[in-house]
Amino acid sequence: MSTDPYRPRPEHRFSFGLWTVGWRGNDPFGEPTRPAMEPEHALGRLAELGAWGVSLHDDDLIPFGAQDASRGRLLDRFRKALADTGLAVPMLTTNLFTHPVFKDGAFTANDRDVRRFALRKTLRNLDLAAELGAGVYVLWGGREGAETPVAKDARVALDRYAEAVDLLCGYVREQGYDIRFALEPKPNEPRGDILLPTIGHALAFIERLAHPELVGVNPEVGHEQMAGLSVTHGVAQALWAGKLFHIDLNGQTGPRYDQDLRFGNGDVKAAFHLVDLLERAGYDGPRHFDFKPARTEDEHGVWAAAAACMRNYLIFAERAAAFHADPEVAAAKEASRISALAVPTLLPGEDLAGLRAESFDPESAATRGMGYERLDQLALDHLFGVR
Repeated sequence: MSTDPYRPRPEHRFSFGLWTVGWRGNDPFGEPTRPAMEPEHALGRLAELGAWGVSLHDDDLIPFGAQDASRGRLLDRFRKALADTGLAVPMLTTNLFTHPVFKDGAFTANDRDVRRFALRKTLRNLDLAAELGAGVYVLWGGREGAETPVAKDARVALDRYAEAVDLLCGYVREQGYDIRFALEPKPNEPRGDILLPTIGHALAFIERLAHPELVGVNPEVGHEQMAGLSVTHGVAQALWAGKLFHIDLNGQTGPRYDQDLRFGNGDVKAAFHLVDLLERAGYDGPRHFDFKPARTEDEHGVWAAAAACMRNYLIFAERAAAFHADPEVAAAKEASRISALAVPTLLPGEDLAGLRAESFDPESAATRGMGYERLDQLALDHLFGVR
């Protein structure tokens, strides 16, 4: 039995998308650098590495437009591979962005027949999600947007977006499926501006839906950082709202194009604090890696990157636990009055009249140091492994 403390185990709930390890290395400026990978091969290798689950778009497994007979054969092979490997399927999603028919969107396309086709495609894949036991269905509106404001009235587009999500929620309720939806925000790329670009936008949208209890968010590290935002703060708000249904972990270096680096590459400090947040919050959903192995790599590099995603998560979790167990950190937190934030500003029995009658010396209070520099350095010392 392995004694490696960073060896993944099923209880870690690490999962990967078929589109991640199966990415062939193509980009807007270059052709693929790796051959296509059979889904069954991907499942076998992921299981060997210690992954717990696998997720997929419909088109990752079944080519767009495949006939029923071909679809059935591909699904039979996939089901057998799941049984052989023991991998779970915690999440499914629908590809509503690759085929040219979706060039102006899917649920928010100006063309009504395209919107109806997108709904049919999604409904069929929801049936598959239920069959495979997926509890979460991610909706990434990668083409739901525009390059120019004259293309569509965003208010009307949001009406159509909400209509689609309401219809899908109604369907899973009618069918008795144990499935929740998770909206995946992204600010741009491939569209110039994408609807529901951040976690905050998505949370506000959810409150206007017919069945908000069935809809949460699927934040992605890189997507929030593309907008120049703190992914840790965004995920914390999703947790605060009870809406973190799924999460995509990867790496990103600032507000540029969507890099999809392996988890731990890019903004290492943000990754450390995100893992710390997820572990302390008791998040029990999949730790899902949505990354692209660098196109410089052959298949050996693909599996090295996948293994590193899981290893880095476990290292961050260990380092974060050591940080919080450090007596010097506890003293630094006390000096920074960290625990005082949890005390209500107005305690039970107190009232605003009493509050207004209090005396306060703002000049004296302004001289208090917060001690955050020391506390932050202690966190870095633990992250760097020097404590």
